[in-house]
Amino acid sequence: MSASTDARALIPAAIDRFGARVHAVAAAGAATGDGGDTWDRPTPCDAWTVRALVAHLCSEHRWAPHILAGQTMDEVGDRYDGDLVGDDPAGAWDAAAGPSGAAWTATGSHAPRVHVSFGWLDVEEYAVQMLVDLTVHEWDLARGAGLDEELDAGCVAAALAYIRTDPVMLTGPGLFAAPVTARSSSPRDELLALVGRRAGA
Repeated sequence: MSASTDARALIPAAIDRFGARVHAVAAAGAATGDGGDTWDRPTPCDAWTVRALVAHLCSEHRWAPHILAGQTMDEVGDRYDGDLVGDDPAGAWDAAAGPSGAAWTATGSHAPRVHVSFGWLDVEEYAVQMLVDLTVHEWDLARGAGLDEELDAGCVAAALAYIRTDPVMLTGPGLFAAPVTARSSSPRDELLALVGRRAGA
């Protein structure tokens, strides 16, 4: 997917799918009585537990409505610093996802260019980057929590097309791991390999 292709229409459903994974983790922990252990499991993201991964997505989606409205990093400030999930990661995700999903749906109100950590972007490119984040981290969450690892084919195709362009979000410090050899030629496995994940490993 090129930066000129609008990914915004895919994001609300991707938010819902990530949320379904989060609630599956919560339900599994409640059913087995090891809720804390479930959230503390490792994920393919180095040094990130399942809880920390959800916290990262909570932060991204707390910021999204402000960014889509054209606010800068400085204008948003430090209001989302600190622990965003507490002892209820699923509830924290819902609180972040609701306003974010509504903001992504209201595409007519988006600023044409938005401010992110590495500068100004066209809103369509910000959308693709957020879609990549949701899609890859959905798999990370599934792997860490022992859930089904299949991903939405449309989101995979859009994310893979963008990642193939070698964007700054792929090469920036600490954003994704170095590429690895893909397990297969499937779009999902190629996407995961380009961001340092090996499906089936």
